[in-house]
Amino acid sequence: MRIMAIDYGDKRIGLAVSDLLGMLAGEAWTMEEWDMERAARRISAEAAAREVGTLVLGLPKNMDGTEGPRAEKSRRFRELLMAESGLPVVLWDERRSSIEAHAILHAGGKKEKKHRKTVDAVAASLILEGYLGSLS
Repeated sequence: MRIMAIDYGDKRIGLAVSDLLGMLAGEAWTMEEWDMERAARRISAEAAAREVGTLVLGLPKNMDGTEGPRAEKSRRFRELLMAESGLPVVLWDERRSSIEAHAILHAGGKKEKKHRKTVDAVAASLILEGYLGSLS
């Protein structure tokens, strides 16, 4: 069963999908969408097309573990995703995923200005890898 990780943002959403066995992170990409309901529909369609069985949604927490407005927005998005897709949606602590994604892109020689286009996909891959690692 494939697993799809989601790094939800106001303008861009990072998506990453595992292999068929749900063991390795594979394809990753970004989607531009500003409307939460349209985003849920589009992600549900992508999940169905890739035969995804579980969605993993990044839950942004503060460094001290508390939750702020962004976490509440992710929780609302989770409800939309579950209703739209019919799939289970696991919330996953995504602290530092964007920071690590920027570091990975920088180490790979990407200019800071170009990070914007791919950082969300890399962050989704990191969320997916963390989740997959917790299963074994």
